[in-house]
Parts: sequence; structure tokens; C-alpha cells
Amino acid sequence: MAKKKSRRLAKKFRNFLWLTIFVVISVCIGWFFQRKDNINKSKVIIEYDVVNTKKESKTNLVMVGDALIHELVYQTAYRYGNYSTYDFTPMLKHTKEIVKDYDLAYYNQETILGGKELGLSTYPMFNSPYEVGDAFLDAGFNLVSLATNHTIDRGEKGVLNSRNYWNSKKEEAIAAGSYSSFDERDEVIIKEINGIRYGFLSYTTYTNGLIVPKGKEYLVNVYDKDLIKEEISRYRDKVDLLMVAMHWGVEYVTYPTNEQKEIAKYLASLGVDIIIGCHPHVIEPIEYVDDTLVFYSLGNFVSSQVGVERLTGLMASVDIIKTEYHGKTTITFDNIMGTLLYTDRNNGYIVYPYHLLNDNILNNYKSYYDKYSKVVTAYSDKVKVRGLD
Repeated sequence: MAKKKSRRLAKKFRNFLWLTIFVVISVCIGWFFQRKDNINKSKVIIEYDVVNTKKESKTNLVMVGDALIHELVYQTAYRYGNYSTYDFTPMLKHTKEIVKDYDLAYYNQETILGGKELGLSTYPMFNSPYEVGDAFLDAGFNLVSLATNHTIDRGEKGVLNSRNYWNSKKEEAIAAGSYSSFDERDEVIIKEINGIRYGFLSYTTYTNGLIVPKGKEYLVNVYDKDLIKEEISRYRDKVDLLMVAMHWGVEYVTYPTNEQKEIAKYLASLGVDIIIGCHPHVIEPIEYVDDTLVFYSLGNFVSSQVGVERLTGLMASVDIIKTEYHGKTTITFDNIMGTLLYTDRNNGYIVYPYHLLNDNILNNYKSYYDKYSKVVTAYSDKVKVRGLD
């Protein structure tokens, strides 16, 4: 009897032990999968938060118009250089103080920088000294348009000299629109500032009737819808910000032509973010075309042309915001501002912002300020002009 009772107790103990082990294992398994599920949930929450965090990057851009280097301008620079070199820096001293506050700074090199060895020349077939470029780089400019109606004034040699100069400065600036070969033209140049990747292209609609040599179309980018579409396609998906300089319009007309508007619409359809216009030698308005910001004409920056309208240029500036949200990147603009400039033709071709003028430099300058401010803002209430204070 005792043995039977002992066996029953042993059996009950074994059953209890197995039940206990089963419960413990079940609890452990449940705990493990619950923890894993919680971990996965935590991961999902973390990933969701990252995707939906809005990230902003900012930069800014300032632009001026034509460096139109007539003989009187480079002769004055020679005087500034004590008749041993050409020094254009005094002409830019006031604008340099503004440019230093910007990450990106554009100007249009209207006349070819073929250098003294080709013989300097003035209108109608220009050639300018390299020291022009030196002065603009010193003033902080780092985007240079080379495609103008005067690019091939001195033929292939002028362009090759110009490219040799700008290639020696490629760490300081992007110079676009005129090249020494197709390979050079087709190179995709992308730079980055403050987390914003950008590209810059340049085209002209005019060559003043001069024929670009067949097979050497790289010497100057003449506007062509197929060419520009192909070039933009090589940049668009690689950059956040795409800028295009356009040499277009009609000289001395303060409003855009139908052709300018058509080109702007086409470039906007290709995804260009900013269009910077030159050639008319006078100021034209700023406006949006769809989401593209268009500066139709910045006028002259430095020149010896006669008339207040041709000596008044525009320094335009804009803040550029890159926003990354929900996996999408957008570019928007803020603080679109125009600062009127005046080149003092009678006293050393020094460029003055209008707020530094007085009646001794430009008589009745306040009335000119009112006149040209209205031109700048004619197409958009988002554009402001810096005051005279």
C-alpha cells in the first residue's frame, strides 16, 4: 500500500512539474513576442517621425547686370592702376559691401575677356582685359554669364583666351555659356552651398549677326529649344536649384517682349527655378511665371552709355529655401528685393546704390528712384525696392 501511494505522489509531482515548466515556457514565449512586437512598433514610430520631420536649408542670391567695358571704362581703370595695370576695383567698392552678405552672386560679362594680347577694343567689337574678371571675383561674384551678343566679337581666339582665364578661376566661380570644346560645354558642374545643390547655365538669343563657325557651336550657347531641353535634363534631377541666364529682349525697352515671355514659359515648363535676364541695357520687371522667378532685365552694371536710364541698373536679391518633407523636396523664395544702382559716368565710373546718392552725383535722383522702382515692381506685389534711407 505504501509503495502504491508513493508512486501516485511521484506521478502527481511529475505532472505538476511538467505543468509548471509548460506555464513558464508559455509565459516566456509570450513575453518574447510581446517585446518583439513592441520593438517593431517603436521602430515604426521612429521611422514615421523621421519621414515626417520637416527640414529646411537656406541660401541667398544677389545679381547685377552688364559689365559693358567701353574704352572710357578701361582707360579709367588704367588710371586707377597708375598706368601700369587695369584696376576696376574702385568702381565696385560700394557694391562689394553688399555682395559680401550673399552666398551666391551673379553678374553678366557682356564683353569678352580676351586680354591685352589681342588688343583691347570698344564698341562695336569689344575686347576687355582679364583684370575685369579679377575685380568682380574680388568683389565676391561667383556666377558669371558669358553668353552674350558680343561673345564672338573677337572670334575663336577671343573665346579661347576667355575660357583659359575662367578655367583658371573655376574654384572661385562658375562661368557658363561659352566654351573651348563640346566636351567642356557638356560637363555637368554642380556645387553645393548650405545643403543646397545648384547648377547654372547661360544662353544668348543674339550674336549681332556674327556667324558661329560650323562645328564649333560650343564657342557660344545660342538659344535653341532642343539644346536647352537636353542640357537642363542633365541637371534637373541632380540639383535642388537650377538657374539659367538669358541674354534676350530689345535694347532700351523697359518691359519684356512676347519672345521673352514665351522663352520664360518654356524654361519654367522644363523646371528652371530662376531666370536671370540681361541685354536690354535698362531695367525690366520681376515676376513669377508659374513657380519660376524671372528677372527680365537687370540693366547695365558698369558702362559708359549715355542717359540715366542706361546708367541705372538693378541689384536684385532673393532668399532661397529648400524644404524636405514627406520625401519631397521643394524650392521656394522669400525677400525678393531690388536695389537701384547708378554708375557715375562723370567721376570714375563708380557704381552707387541709390541710397548713397545725392544731388551732386545725380541731380534729382529721388525722382529717378520713383520712376525705376515702379518698373521693377510693375508685375508683382511680392517684389520690393530698397528705400533711400
